[in-house]
Amino acid sequence: MTYEQVQSLKPEAFKRFCGVGPTTFDEMVSVLQQQKRKKRKPGRPPKLSLEDQVLLALQYWREYRTYFHIAQSWNINESTAFRSVRYVEDTLIRSGRFSLPGKKALLQPDSVLEVVVVDVTESPVERPKKNNDK
Repeated sequence: MTYEQVQSLKPEAFKRFCGVGPTTFDEMVSVLQQQKRKKRKPGRPPKLSLEDQVLLALQYWREYRTYFHIAQSWNINESTAFRSVRYVEDTLIRSGRFSLPGKKALLQPDSVLEVVVVDVTESPVERPKKNNDK
């Protein structure tokens, strides 16, 4: 599904599909556009627009699909999908607007940590024996 098809969705549906809201998506695209203006690369222009590249990266991060499957759904090569995701990820992290705090920030005394405990012990399941005539 290309950006032209996704942009017509309501904000709630857009967030369900992409994992981020339309305003965050637009911020991501603007960061990529600023980077593209700074750095002009020679050669063939990319097949996907910046919006589609962000959408492709969000699909990869959200759904954990392989590059092969994403490439097939976007009708591009697997290496092109990899390069697009890598480019979007590196550019957004370098901008500083979309990076997560590091370990040192989490160790600060004023940071609030939420702990969730989940019981994952195994319990045996009673099943009838195969040769039982009951």
